[in-house]
Amino acid sequence: MTPHDAIDAAGTVAAADPIDVRPITLSEFPDWLRAVKTGFLQQPVVSDEELENRLPVVVPERTRGAFDGSRCVATFRSFSQELTAVGGAAVPADAISGVTVSPTHRRRGLLTRMMKADLAAARERGDVVATLIAAEYPIYGRYGFGPATTVTEWTIEVPRTGLDPRRAGPDDGGRIDLLDAEDVRKTGPELHERLRRGRPGVIDRDERWWQINTGLLNIGHGPWKEPFYAAYRSASGEVEGLVSYTADDDWGDSNQPHNTAEVRWLLAVTPAAERALWGYLCSIDWITRVKTGRRAPDDLLPHFLPDPRAARITGQSDWLWVRILDVVRALEARTYGAVGTLVLDVTDESGPDGGRYRLRAAPDGTATCERVTEEADLSLSIADLATLWLGDESAVRLAALGRVRERREGAAALADALLRTSRRPWCPDIF
Repeated sequence: MTPHDAIDAAGTVAAADPIDVRPITLSEFPDWLRAVKTGFLQQPVVSDEELENRLPVVVPERTRGAFDGSRCVATFRSFSQELTAVGGAAVPADAISGVTVSPTHRRRGLLTRMMKADLAAARERGDVVATLIAAEYPIYGRYGFGPATTVTEWTIEVPRTGLDPRRAGPDDGGRIDLLDAEDVRKTGPELHERLRRGRPGVIDRDERWWQINTGLLNIGHGPWKEPFYAAYRSASGEVEGLVSYTADDDWGDSNQPHNTAEVRWLLAVTPAAERALWGYLCSIDWITRVKTGRRAPDDLLPHFLPDPRAARITGQSDWLWVRILDVVRALEARTYGAVGTLVLDVTDESGPDGGRYRLRAAPDGTATCERVTEEADLSLSIADLATLWLGDESAVRLAALGRVRERREGAAALADALLRTSRRPWCPDIF
């Protein structure tokens, strides 16, 4: 998530002060982390435990700071990530996080200096894309990022669902089992690997993710509240779904339970597992509401309920932003839903990735891409290409908005036939 150095009224970054912008040393990490907390309006205090748990994964050459004298006044960090492209290929990504500029040093171009250095290094490494979660919408388009996935949150009013409160569990031969954190650390990684191989937009989770999200490792996000964990096992005994959730303690004025279950995360690799886990959450005694957390915008959930209106949308937003660093490799990494050829005229005002590219999609779903000089079919920015790349957005819609320009009639419709996916991409994680 990323507070920033704001742009001025004309939309340009103010001239940079003579502030030292560079990779940090390990000895400077406490001051760097204090600046991160300042930018995110958290208590600017760094505990010994937090330092001990964070330092092992600090890569100094990918952890940048801006220093005014000895004080760190802006921060930027990147790390290696894998992002699932359409078709299931894992694409190397430069994941960007911890971006802040202290309120005393905004409008001085510090973010621009850090961003340019990081993206140049990512290209040098051979990363295909860069990714981030944007705290504010207007910031990152000027660096070539485009919103590529959306998340939706629902609140389920359990009494309205129409589900039978007497239900004992799945009726497909499967079962729901309660787990502890150690069980989750054993079964979760393999299940997540199965999920990300089949869903564009999903990113990898390393062992550290599972340690943090099961309470084994505290990195300063506040006191740990131990959640409940449940697994769905198919009739064959295979784990096909996991959920982590908490519950409050609200009995209302009439001494009746009105408790809410809040899902931290829910993974399922089959519709049966999804149905069973949501049904389980809605069957827990005393639970009258279920908050789903960040789900895909086309999640099956509402239609698992006899009354889908019992699940009302309570949040929806763009989520994962993508910056394409290698157009040829990005377009060749994914698969396509139709056969066709498009010549794209890509503009890249903030980087070297502009030019004309010919994309040829074959009957087997693969494609080739190469730089060309011939006439273009479609003109668009590198940011809008990123928005289209994971299959969530429509080129026809962007053309209506004036963000994509047809040079040949029907080119936007062909782009939709090639690029759009039957299920929308989803990134369930924050980083």
